[in-house]
Amino acid sequence: MSEHSPEAADVIVVGAGPAGSTTAYYLAQTGLKVLLLEKATFPRDKICGDGLTPRAVRQLIAMGVDINAPGWIRNKGLRIFGGGVKIELPWPELATFPDFGLVRPRMDLDALLAEHAVKAGATLMQGTTVTEPVIDERSDRVVGVRTKDGREFRAHLVVAADGNSARLATALGIRKREDRPMGVAVRRYFETPRHDDDYLESWLELWDGEKLLPGYGWVFGCGNGTSNVGLGLLNTSKSFQNTDYRDMLRRWTAGMPEEWQFDEAHATGPVRGAALPMGFNRQPHYSRGLLLVGDAGGMINPFNGEGIDYAMESGHLAADIIVQALARPTAAQRERALYEYPRILKEEHGGYFTIGRVFVNAIGDPRVMKFATRHGLPHPTLMRFTLKLLANLTDPRGGDAMDRIINAMTRIAPSA
Repeated sequence: MSEHSPEAADVIVVGAGPAGSTTAYYLAQTGLKVLLLEKATFPRDKICGDGLTPRAVRQLIAMGVDINAPGWIRNKGLRIFGGGVKIELPWPELATFPDFGLVRPRMDLDALLAEHAVKAGATLMQGTTVTEPVIDERSDRVVGVRTKDGREFRAHLVVAADGNSARLATALGIRKREDRPMGVAVRRYFETPRHDDDYLESWLELWDGEKLLPGYGWVFGCGNGTSNVGLGLLNTSKSFQNTDYRDMLRRWTAGMPEEWQFDEAHATGPVRGAALPMGFNRQPHYSRGLLLVGDAGGMINPFNGEGIDYAMESGHLAADIIVQALARPTAAQRERALYEYPRILKEEHGGYFTIGRVFVNAIGDPRVMKFATRHGLPHPTLMRFTLKLLANLTDPRGGDAMDRIINAMTRIAPSA
């Protein structure tokens, strides 16, 4: 195939969510020819809380996204309800991260990031469903992808940003690890006077009248007249397999104050749900010409269900590694460079995700969760430490005593 063919590229990125668009953006900036293939057509929705912690905001700033433009709403921190207590925790003031978060519905965010990649030079092809990788018989390496309409695209490397379905990884035999936590999240948008809240809100206890429901909830104001209201449940809970999540959301919101308008009359759409692959639940993150980024590699934080920041971080890292690898003169040297990708991912996040797995196994027992909520929330210093730990917000060098404790914990934890 000619190098000038529209179906040839240096790198193919499959999936134009935050992980894929970030990867494509950084690759295209270097002058590489990048194809970004997206099965849907923008604008398209994704199931998410829409909340962006300072960790994700840092990535947006690094990409040059105009976060002061209309459509973004800032937040000061996290408001937590549980054990009869309400506590407001401002985002920490750090050298490494901004001290504010953002909310932007995925309907807007994903289209914006994809357009950002296009402006950097990537070619976006919407309505293009990738069905399988193209594997070279001689080298046994991924050299492209095939699409549902019979087209074939070739490239030196392929990046799988195809989300929890992980179709490309599965085709290469990269299976899901059953020893990693999995979550389910459901959410719904409501027209509400609470749409411009300047705190993200987390509910550690979900009540249906006098009955305590499993899981945790959130209320994130979108600033556009609506709030994203949802809940999540982990597979470490005994209720995971036998719960009607949509009904559980309805029962929880039915107990909210009437003036918040979290009711059927003010819902702007249906209840929608999605799986949350956590803690590097699919490995290796590089194999035979294919790199996994974002949800395709299970890069959701077990502590808080956050995935956009790790999606963007992994996309940035993958792009940096790919640029270096493609500049190497021999195949062996290129492979050596590419294998740095999973190594650095584990070095940066593996220990932290290991601690997260211990955490979710513990809170899967409702007795532990009840004890932690009732005895932890009344102590502001402990909760500030907990916020830093759960949101993974510390300065890696220097910082305060809390930072040093968390950083030491993540360094000594095994990064399997």
